Amino acid sequence: MSTPNPNQAGARPEDHVRTAGRPSELKITDMRTATVGWDHWRFTIIRIDTNQGISGYGEVRDLASKTYALMLKSRLLGENPCNVDKLFRKIKQFGHHGRQGGGVCAVEMALMDLAGKAYGVPAYVLAGGKFRDRIRMYCDTPNEPTGEAMGKKLAERMERGFTMLKMDLGVQPLIGIKGALSWPQGMLPGDPTDKLDQMLSIHQLMHPFTHVRLTPKGINLICEYVEQVRAVVGDEVPIAADHFGHIGVDDCIRLGQALEPYNLAWLEDLVPWQFTDKWVQIERALNTPVCTGEDIYLREGFKPLLEARAVNVIHPDLATSGGIVETKKIGDMAQEYGISMALHMAGTPISTMASVHCAAATENFIALEHHFNEKPFWNDMIDGIPKPIIQRGFIPVPEGPGLGFDLNEDVIREHLLPDDQGFFEPTPQWDVERSWDRLWS
Repeated sequence: MSTPNPNQAGARPEDHVRTAGRPSELKITDMRTATVGWDHWRFTIIRIDTNQGISGYGEVRDLASKTYALMLKSRLLGENPCNVDKLFRKIKQFGHHGRQGGGVCAVEMALMDLAGKAYGVPAYVLAGGKFRDRIRMYCDTPNEPTGEAMGKKLAERMERGFTMLKMDLGVQPLIGIKGALSWPQGMLPGDPTDKLDQMLSIHQLMHPFTHVRLTPKGINLICEYVEQVRAVVGDEVPIAADHFGHIGVDDCIRLGQALEPYNLAWLEDLVPWQFTDKWVQIERALNTPVCTGEDIYLREGFKPLLEARAVNVIHPDLATSGGIVETKKIGDMAQEYGISMALHMAGTPISTMASVHCAAATENFIALEHHFNEKPFWNDMIDGIPKPIIQRGFIPVPEGPGLGFDLNEDVIREHLLPDDQGFFEPTPQWDVERSWDRLWS
């Protein structure tokens, strides 16, 4: 019988190392990646290997570069992954808001997976224990051409057991409808066609600077759409709304006030999260809850919104906000201000299960987002937990060690991106990097 080669593509330490040792002697020996995707989505799975033959998995946030994770490898080699807080403090300076936090967050997920496996406990135990045994999911739903069509799509989700929903709702469907929108011509430098849809889709301008306005007709059309939705699904189910488009704060308030009769669960990301004063203005003017946070990194990023009580719901994405423990701390801080926490999530089951552990450990949690209800293979990317992963609108909190799952390598291979075919290839080029990382002289 031949001895497996530890340097071959896809090789795992557990394939060739006798797994016996102590957590205090655990050391990080490698980091490897595999990038999967479908439609316009792209996700990099990271695997952190150790000298005792156990590996931990994390996930770089959707559409973010795997470089954000790999550049951390040289800072982690030789470290004990059970020292999660120590290593997080060492690497968190290399993350930032939006997708730039994806590497740090992926590493934190993998460290929590490894530490849980080393000590034989679920990750939520390392985060302080759990408040609930199952995690409520809310199902996101992209634009539909009519409110009736959206209502039918939401009704299908309700039939599958989802008790909370979200729909896209904004100015995009109004593009091309005469008299629904107004905007200044020439807002896109270098765009001779000056198409409003180009301005809205490529996000070259932030919301306050587009000067796109909703006309009374446009507001009425959006309200008619929501009225059609409610006519199909009824008034009891909570429905959040997202993707309003790049409109200014005044139009957000006009639209929000017009939508109040429909009792929406929250209005999400109306303006960029950075503009705390504008969020205060919106929150004070509306009786519908407002929500933001999917692109905010670390507790410090959420603090201005919380201190100003500028939102009613915070909405971190664990793959952006700092990983499992940091996101629980964000939720705990929000609770001190009487603010609830929902979790944004558009990822594979790996980052989803990391979010499940965080949600289990956070008292003021509401619901966790799910994007891929129409992708049956999504359930097959991991094993070792009950299937389907989402059962009647909830995910049972896993009791296995670490994140509680086994990676289904065959399914992962089936969805490797054509331009990134590597399946956990060796990454020696990232082993050594000379850098003075200390934040003081």
